[in-house]
Amino acid sequence: MPNRTYITAEEKTMPGHKPMKDRLTLSLCVNTSGNCKIKPLLVYHSENPRAFKSHKILKEKLQVKWRANPKAWVTRKFFVEWINLVFGPSVKKYLQKNNLPMQALLVLDNAPAHLPNLEDDLLEEFKFIKVLYLPPNTTPILQLMDQQVICNFKKLYTKHIFRHCFEVTENTNLTLREFWKDHFNIVICLRIIDQAWLGVTTRTLTSAWKKLWPEAVAERAFEGLEPEVSVVEEIVSLGKSMGLEVDERNVNELVEEQSQELTTDKLISAIS
Repeated sequence: MPNRTYITAEEKTMPGHKPMKDRLTLSLCVNTSGNCKIKPLLVYHSENPRAFKSHKILKEKLQVKWRANPKAWVTRKFFVEWINLVFGPSVKKYLQKNNLPMQALLVLDNAPAHLPNLEDDLLEEFKFIKVLYLPPNTTPILQLMDQQVICNFKKLYTKHIFRHCFEVTENTNLTLREFWKDHFNIVICLRIIDQAWLGVTTRTLTSAWKKLWPEAVAERAFEGLEPEVSVVEEIVSLGKSMGLEVDERNVNELVEEQSQELTTDKLISAIS
């Protein structure tokens, strides 16, 4: 929840209360045309959450590639597994289906999990995939998913959370704290992630290439992205319907707050 909502402010002042700091890491990937969304890699801190058992969840049926470690951080091992088990097969199937040459370029930033020589870890059948690393410190300028895609996804995710919260608590005596404790878990979170990722439009995805490869973007995409303001306004409206003091600035701060990248040192210390 945005920092200025009373539930977040209250949890920081309650003696002995553990703040709601449940976290996960999600890696998103899509092609230039925006018509081939790859199943995301998700890393959580628990391999088998309690909610999975009660909801009879089969991890292999999830819309994400599920992995876990105590810090919920993407490691090189997880990333290589995702390339060979998800990315490679998905790209190969897409190329074959569309009668395209068996060639693919995976564009990566210099995140800690994206260590050099990833091509050496590719299975033989995926050697047609080449890897391009963007220069350091160019994320705000060139990193494709940072060009409004991740921001748009996070706003849609927040909107769906607020809507779910509103639907559950409407016409009840449930407090927001009771909602988080008894009516929200990782299973619901996964459903909302799927909704939000499906909601990111082709237009948003293709426009992400505008700075790095403008020739690949149709002219109509330069007219701008779909109006994200409406998403933020809906979040604010839902929040106020639940008695929250929240405005557009709060929502934007929430999205930006979760955008800090890990350093290599932090990642190494977490997995060593």
